[in-house]
Order: sequence, then C-alpha cells, then structure tokens
Amino acid sequence: MNMGLLLRNVGRCIILLLLQVLVLDNVYLGGYINPIIYVLFILMLPTGMNKIGMLMLAFCSGLVVDIFNNMLGFHAFACTLVAFLRVVYADRILTKDDPKVISMPSVFTVGAQEYIGFLALMLGLYNLIYFSLVVFDMHDWWRVLLLTLLSTIVSMLLCLLYQAVFVQEREKVSYKK
Repeated sequence: MNMGLLLRNVGRCIILLLLQVLVLDNVYLGGYINPIIYVLFILMLPTGMNKIGMLMLAFCSGLVVDIFNNMLGFHAFACTLVAFLRVVYADRILTKDDPKVISMPSVFTVGAQEYIGFLALMLGLYNLIYFSLVVFDMHDWWRVLLLTLLSTIVSMLLCLLYQAVFVQEREKVSYKK
C-alpha cells in the first residue's frame, strides 16, 4: 500500500469513527433506527489487503465504538465478523474472481449495482449480528428484524451520501501479477 493510500485510509477511519461516536450515536430516531457508518471504513479498504491486518483493524475500530458507547464488545464482534465475511466474499462479489485489486471499493470503482448489493449485504449482516446481541431474546425476534431492516436502510443511505460527497475521483484498478 503506497503512502497516499495509507494516509487516505487513516483519515477515513478517523473521520468515520468520530462521526459515529460523536454524532450518530447521539441521534435518537424513534428507538428503531441506529445508523452505523464506521463500518464503511472496513468495506472501503483495498481488496488485496492483508487479511489479518483487516481483521485487526475491524476489531480495533469496533472496540473504539464500544468504549465510547460503554458496550460489552458487541460492535467489535459484529465488525470483526463482517470484516471476515468481507475477506471471504469481497473477491467474489466486487471483482468477480478477476485478478484485480481495487484500491478503494466504492460505487464509482465497482459499479452501482454490485456495490449497493455488497453494501446492503454487509450492513445487513452487521446490524443483524449487532441487534441480536443487544436484544438477546428469542421472543423479540420481530424487533431484531425491524431494527436490522430500518437501521440498514438508513445506514446505506448515509454510506452512499458519504461516498457521493467525499469520493469524487474514480480510483484506478490494478491487476495482480
């Protein structure tokens, strides 16, 4: 990873974590919508990145959100699991098994349909895992599904808005040798 890409990813991590813990975690939207945007940092990491490093970054970013929210590791667990699933499925979904490395997966580099499907899957899984741990009651399964659905929709809109505002240039795609 070159220095410019590293600095851009560090900056994105800081901005998204600050936005999450200082703004979005303090927004009350009827009790059924909990917007999550910091996971976008993990989803926008390069596709050829070291897998252990990605899992460690996901755990650390989830832990930061847990510390600020005084939680028991729910964000860290959900974010790490989503990073693991991203490692497994990103090549299949985003690059369609082509030997290319996308330095910053986004709507502009992958294509709207593929990226929105990828984003919906990853955010939906994150929210399902997170709310299953928070509610932790099989009698409230409808509440978990409602929280997951509404939070995923709002989170997707915020993630796409973030990309529309902050991701202007189309990144180059490089091929593995």
